[in-house]
Amino acid sequence: MSPATAVALAWTVFLGAHLALNGRWWPWLAVSLLPPPLFAVVPLALLAAAAASESVPGAALAAGCLLAGWRENGLNARALKRSSRETEGIRVVSWNTQHWNQGREPDRFYAFLHSLPADVYLLQEYLNGFEGGEVWDIDDEERLRREFPGHHLSIDNNSVTLSRFPPAGPPVPVGACSLRVDLHTPDGILSTYNVHIPVQLTVMNPLSRAFFRDMRRRHGARLREYDALVADLLANPHPFLVSGDFNTSAAIGDIRRMPKTAHDAIGANRALFPASWHARRKLRLWRIDWVFTSAGVRVRQYAFRDPGGLSDHLAQDVTITTTPIEEMNR
Repeated sequence: MSPATAVALAWTVFLGAHLALNGRWWPWLAVSLLPPPLFAVVPLALLAAAAASESVPGAALAAGCLLAGWRENGLNARALKRSSRETEGIRVVSWNTQHWNQGREPDRFYAFLHSLPADVYLLQEYLNGFEGGEVWDIDDEERLRREFPGHHLSIDNNSVTLSRFPPAGPPVPVGACSLRVDLHTPDGILSTYNVHIPVQLTVMNPLSRAFFRDMRRRHGARLREYDALVADLLANPHPFLVSGDFNTSAAIGDIRRMPKTAHDAIGANRALFPASWHARRKLRLWRIDWVFTSAGVRVRQYAFRDPGGLSDHLAQDVTITTTPIEEMNR
């Protein structure tokens, strides 16, 4: 067996384990934190090495791994298509604020939001402080109303939803970390979901028992949040837009828990490798912020916006159009 074939075989075994255990066995959550591009870069490198050494088995294994692990790599092949020039519609800005404006200038924080004039804002981490691993609630409602006098404000589950459209009912907490707000748009009711799935692990000694206990606990919390979100989506008769910080990359199997009725909007993004984290670094390897839409909601434009150091997450800037429910039922 040639070295190229041996390495390709090793990667094949790893990929097989990843596809079998990812999203099913909680300890694999740590492995699935690998940068998604590796699932394209490694098999392509193996394919080149096999070609150079004229190893047919190695090339076959590498090509198979590239295809089998394609959806893990985070690449957006639809970005190669001609982009739409349509900008009319409902503009939605979704952003994990990283503990609101903590430790930063509030004026800069609000100036950034105003630089993205949206019809709907879905803002996560409406909480403040970080002391000994603890956070505490804040109250910025007065300034929010002053800064956005033309918007309706909904606050719950550490999330803020601001909308030019009036709500069709009270906000609905979904699980412990997300917020649903139904809006009266010109084409009917649109359900917005402001989502924040808990992070996978805490930075600590990876060889300690505390590390594994914490990861298992967080795995359970993540499943509860996904289960609550999926259950609400499946029971919702209205068109919907789901957006926020999922703390889940394309390489993490938890994202497959989203129902088939929720369509990933990334095809409207023009980046071949869209990444939303880490915003303060030049090299960004993970997309952990997502937008999903249902039938009746079309994404016209989708881009990530740099918050200028205000958060470790890029902001998601989406323009959608909706189809009146009468037309959907024809």
